[in-house]
Amino acid sequence: MSWIDQRPDDAMMGSFEAIGPEPIATVAPAQFREAMSRLGAAVHVVTTAGPAGKAGFTATAVTSVSDQPATLLVCLNRRSQVTPILQENRVLCINTLRAGGDPVADLFAGRTGVPMAERFAGMDWMSLDTGAPVLPSAVIAFDCRVIEVKAVGTHNVIIAGVVALRLGEPGPALVYHERAYKQV
Repeated sequence: MSWIDQRPDDAMMGSFEAIGPEPIATVAPAQFREAMSRLGAAVHVVTTAGPAGKAGFTATAVTSVSDQPATLLVCLNRRSQVTPILQENRVLCINTLRAGGDPVADLFAGRTGVPMAERFAGMDWMSLDTGAPVLPSAVIAFDCRVIEVKAVGTHNVIIAGVVALRLGEPGPALVYHERAYKQV
């Protein structure tokens, strides 16, 4: 059974109505993580700032949803310390890291042990419309407002509208593949 069914009355418009999946048995978590490690993905630092403070995390689960309106999807573990901050701020910036951005990716992934409050120190940051931190060295920065959050498994799927963007200098981007950073 498909997760989406096209409604006959909207067939000409290309509209789809989401339906919930029936419970299914899935592969084991370890097997799934191994399979996903073989799927190369761009590395992003997702930042937020607002009434709840400033925070950020490293993500590879980012993708476009639509260009009308300009919309992205990002996934965040619900147990992350960023979750309640982002939930209150309702804004985020997806900063796609340039090749060589491994130290920034590790910093915001929490691999360095640096507390959240100190992760923004020592780097130049700017902002666009929402006030979420923008990394000027990013290949691209998507400044977004949260439209919807859906809990799926252990993660929140965040749908965000792109209200501004900043194109960085052209060049290779950082990718995570087979549990290692690579450049493309």
